[in-house]
Amino acid sequence: MKKSIWEESYSLLRQELKMIRKGAGLTQIQLAKKLAKNQSYVSKYEIGDRNLDYIEVIYVCKACNENPGKFTELISQKIDKLGE
Repeated sequence: MKKSIWEESYSLLRQELKMIRKGAGLTQIQLAKKLAKNQSYVSKYEIGDRNLDYIEVIYVCKACNENPGKFTELISQKIDKLGE
């Protein structure tokens, strides 16, 4: 079954990625440069026009000085709470 990027879990992921970017004190432009991407890349995944695969999430975490494992655990816990 194909999942919609508008499901709550995807929205949660986008919100958390935006929060770690802002927590790192980075603008979309600054993060995009660290990722060797255009600013629109960051904008599109933050607003839901683009989905990131797991490896891309790891790159975003590392660029924001966030531990990818801890980030994954946090997202997993928050997704579990959505189902409660």
